[in-house]
Amino acid sequence: MWFKKSTKQVKQLDVSQQLNELKSNGITLSIDELLQYQPKSSLIDFAANKNLHGQLSGNYLARSKGRGMEFDEVRHYQTGDDIRAIDWRVTARTGKTHTKLFREEIERPVLIATDLGTSMQFGSQLLLKSVQAAHIAALIAWHAKKRGDRVGGIIFNHNQHSEFKPRSRKTGVLHYLHGLIELQQQALSLLTTDNKRVTNHDTKHENKHKNKNNSKLDHEKFAQNCARLRQLARPGSLVYFLTDGQQLNQESIRHLTHISRHCELVIVKIDDPLELDLPVVNNKINVLISDGQQQQQLTLGDKKTSANYHLCAQLIADQQQQSFTKAGARVLNFTASKSIEQQLKQGANAWIR
Repeated sequence: MWFKKSTKQVKQLDVSQQLNELKSNGITLSIDELLQYQPKSSLIDFAANKNLHGQLSGNYLARSKGRGMEFDEVRHYQTGDDIRAIDWRVTARTGKTHTKLFREEIERPVLIATDLGTSMQFGSQLLLKSVQAAHIAALIAWHAKKRGDRVGGIIFNHNQHSEFKPRSRKTGVLHYLHGLIELQQQALSLLTTDNKRVTNHDTKHENKHKNKNNSKLDHEKFAQNCARLRQLARPGSLVYFLTDGQQLNQESIRHLTHISRHCELVIVKIDDPLELDLPVVNNKINVLISDGQQQQQLTLGDKKTSANYHLCAQLIADQQQQSFTKAGARVLNFTASKSIEQQLKQGANAWIR
């Protein structure tokens, strides 16, 4: 018997298929889903975008020229040049002595800061933003390991943080991945406990007061973790910060600005489609939405409401973008509704060179 599947059924099947391919349930983390990014590390490339500071050694091309592994150019021989660098072929062809110049190779510790806080524990279609952040962090870590770089960083949720000093080899990556799994599980457990406590014991007035205090506390903790990252980032490091930017304040911007002065700072901003636009429905429906702290009633299917929602969301996103740019960071935008492999292959970000 033939039958036609509804759009909703097709969409559910599509999401299930994607989750199976990602080896994920979209909420919790497992080592298998993070290990799968090891053979996919070629999707991204770490290229030095700014001058590096400090006396380091390794695999990145510096802007300065000197004795190293990467050939840069040939020029006329000058007094004091190393005779071992003379290019005899060019010298014989031109009749004048020429010497080779090389770009020094410089190793940069790769630091990954992953935000698994309250606002990151949200997802409307495929993955929680926190799970997407963990997937991207795994891809970065495996790529760094492939290059022979040291991997470290910081992982934090709304209650705890873990710091990882840069370590080489596979053990450094695995140490970081297990940290992601542990803190994500803890974040989910804490949110479940908090929600039960609010539902069972608190009055509406008490909830409103607590939510306001919790929001302020989340912003303070986010700034504290930015300060920890600042202490961990040594001059010349390559720093990736994975977050949705919702807890950003002036104090955290100050710490990020200081990091970008001495390191290359890349903000990987992760959003969910529901944070940018309301769902499209045929009939008007009144719904109650909450960010875990505040509640608001909206009417789906109303064009004016949808337009205002999008306008406010775009304004917030633009302000975040300006703040990150002002702090000296390069910003890469990702969504939690698609796999990172799909987004990178579509060329949505300037990460593929």
